[in-house]
Amino acid sequence: MSLSDKELAIKAALSAGEIIKSYSGKREKLHVELKGRHDLVTQADVESEKAIISVISAHRPEDAFFGEETSEGKPLGPERTWIVDPIDGTTNFTHGFPVFCVSIGLYENHQPILGLVYEVNSGELFFAEKGKGAFLNDKPISVSTVEKPENALLGTGFPYRDLSLVDDYLELFKVFMRETHGVRRPGSASYDLACVAAGRLDGFYEYGLAPWDVAGGACIIQEAGGVVYDWSGGGNWLEGRRIVAGNKPICSYVLGRVQEIMKVDQLIKRTT
Repeated sequence: MSLSDKELAIKAALSAGEIIKSYSGKREKLHVELKGRHDLVTQADVESEKAIISVISAHRPEDAFFGEETSEGKPLGPERTWIVDPIDGTTNFTHGFPVFCVSIGLYENHQPILGLVYEVNSGELFFAEKGKGAFLNDKPISVSTVEKPENALLGTGFPYRDLSLVDDYLELFKVFMRETHGVRRPGSASYDLACVAAGRLDGFYEYGLAPWDVAGGACIIQEAGGVVYDWSGGGNWLEGRRIVAGNKPICSYVLGRVQEIMKVDQLIKRTT
């Protein structure tokens, strides 16, 4: 039977979700390895990524894959590529903390075709296809209409691969604590982005992210009427490792504070 890209992505995500659920709450079964000091991987990550690739490749053998457990250190090519994070929030998962997601994005020439974020515990499935809007469990969603920073709730994440900017990053956190309703850190970037798309969060910022962290959620935000930028205000958020997202007015505010506090002009000079 021929499946659409949407049907295929959902089938793959649900298949991975069943594997994750089989380990959830059974920490004694998990073999946890360190890829870095704070970067964990379990057999559930590996098995769920294999399941996603198996489901999709059976119907799209010509497509490429770019996954957290199979592609780290490799470049993302221009061909039609499924960008996969089998468990976004592995640290949460290993500790039994409830927010961890399957994230899938389909991209061609580095441009989104579809995005999916499946929060395994709640069963919430966020989805979007280019030009077709964004949905949560088949109900349309959109970014918030909040315009003033003092009324905004932001999301962020704390980097674990690169701590070189952490002092300025904590200063930025203090600024947002003073100027907004607050800042939330669930521990899964894909979930944060999906919450922006659903209007639960008004904006999001983070650095140190890989393509598989943002591919699914960023596509959903764009289809939900939001915007996504890198820290320079450009479009290199997929591979640039630094992202700001939200509805337009709050994203503009967040971007301005990020550029000011993080000294983005100097940062770009140091890395070019």
